[in-house]
Amino acid sequence: MGYGSDDKKKCIIAGGVSALLIVMVVSVAVVTSKNADGPNKLADIQIKTTTKAVKAVCAITDYKETCINSFMSASPNSTQPLDLIRLGFDLTIKSIHEGIKKAADELKEKAAKDPEAKRALDLCHELMIDSTDDLSKCFDKFDGFNLSEIEEFVEDLRVWLSGSMAFQQTCIDTFDEVKSDLAQDMAKIFKTSKELTSNGLAMVSGISTFLPQFNITEINDDLGSYARKLLSTEDGFPTWMRPETRKLMAAVTGPKVKPNAVVALDGSGQFKSINDALKTVPKNNKFPFVIYIKQGIYKEKVDVTKTMTYVTFIGDGPTKTIVTGNLNFGIGNVKTYQTATVAVNGENFTAKDIGFENTAGPEGHQAVALRVSADYAVFYNCQIDGYQDTLYAHSHRQFYRDCTISGTIDYIFGDAKSFFQNCKMVVRKPMGGQSCMVTAQGRTDKRESTGIILHNCRIMGDPAYIPVKSTNKAYLGRPWKEFSRTIIMRTTIDDIIDPKGWLEWNGNFALDTLEYGEYENNGSGSGQEMRVKWPGIKKLSARQALQFTAGRFLRGNTWIPRRRVPYTPNM
Repeated sequence: MGYGSDDKKKCIIAGGVSALLIVMVVSVAVVTSKNADGPNKLADIQIKTTTKAVKAVCAITDYKETCINSFMSASPNSTQPLDLIRLGFDLTIKSIHEGIKKAADELKEKAAKDPEAKRALDLCHELMIDSTDDLSKCFDKFDGFNLSEIEEFVEDLRVWLSGSMAFQQTCIDTFDEVKSDLAQDMAKIFKTSKELTSNGLAMVSGISTFLPQFNITEINDDLGSYARKLLSTEDGFPTWMRPETRKLMAAVTGPKVKPNAVVALDGSGQFKSINDALKTVPKNNKFPFVIYIKQGIYKEKVDVTKTMTYVTFIGDGPTKTIVTGNLNFGIGNVKTYQTATVAVNGENFTAKDIGFENTAGPEGHQAVALRVSADYAVFYNCQIDGYQDTLYAHSHRQFYRDCTISGTIDYIFGDAKSFFQNCKMVVRKPMGGQSCMVTAQGRTDKRESTGIILHNCRIMGDPAYIPVKSTNKAYLGRPWKEFSRTIIMRTTIDDIIDPKGWLEWNGNFALDTLEYGEYENNGSGSGQEMRVKWPGIKKLSARQALQFTAGRFLRGNTWIPRRRVPYTPNM
């Protein structure tokens, strides 16, 4: 059932938050008394009150001792839950910076003896800084907090905390990749940081459980007032959109946009390379910056940095404008994260009618064509070709529409909140003795909002793969991390997928904790009779499946339509 006026909704929200505060906090009340023992008595009262408030906030976390110790050592000057949660982000940032310094000091000599470990340490430093950037966004989100925007508030914090965890995990994975014993040292150094980040995610997620009527992860019989708010428009724009955002989006959604830069190999544009064009993007840009890339094969490693925001790549077609490279782990010994032909880090990135590829081949093993770590990234009518680890959907919110992604092993992987709609997943021929896995999702915490969702897609085989499909079997996916989540809905699955559907990663690892589901799929490979029966496999009802539509899972109505790409918010 929907709600009434906005005032009524705000009252309900305010009442819910007030109830939360009452439950979680014992208010500080200093009562003067003739029998008081002076300042010491008052200090004891304050300590007891703070301790009780901290324990209440930490009660929902998985690492309670770490949570309580971190807060009490900081001597918080407020017992309000939101103030404590915000303080937790600051403490986590400080913990990571302390870990970076400690790693540099303690592991410098060890790393100096091993060039690969030294490169891993340097990359880890960059990744940890990226992790703190997401935590800083969480901290800053509290400025100007408005109770009427509780859904957006919780959603953003969960995405950014999940992003922070992804960067931290990638750091550790980098050392595991080179089989360095420094991996254990790094895990120990950043143990507290990882636990604090998880605790922050638990506390943020806990807010929504106290406000079930506004919990965006819950399934109701209809979309309710939340969806009506998202879908209601005024002058073609959602009514919730701030004036400055409406102005920005108007620049994108008007008549055909004139490019800010043109790239052409034949010299007919302003630039001959994509990287040169990117150098002209204003730092921390706030307006659409369109780079038109004419037909051609561009052999360059492209990095859309964090300061290059609101960038749009437009090509002449996914098989006409191609960005290509061949960096790989197997032969070139480059870390997986750094093998990407194109790396996208600047938020609000869009790519249309363009191809990305890594030509290292199956013998190159990990060889990424496209890595996306940017929030609010959209790819439309793009071709993403490679073999192992083709598309690294690393972190944050990502939407792919009408794209083709090809590869062999784990060729769509990562810990982003990624959604694939009307896309083709093409299995290619691997090396002898190898199996093929379409997905390998990397969620490391049960509260992360991330996952890989395939909706109305097609999973098929490349012509060269078909003759070997019985010996080099293909699977829908396998659990890269403990809470791996992949949902496949209304997708055509050809008979290239083995009847068991999913493959183990390593023995019983993650089989109880993963979350895999198939809903109303079709095709000769979609039969459920012989699917694996792991505890983590979910049989989705119609109401549960709605949770994973683009409108709900990505809250896509708030940002995707303004990119002028086809988009289906519901099933």
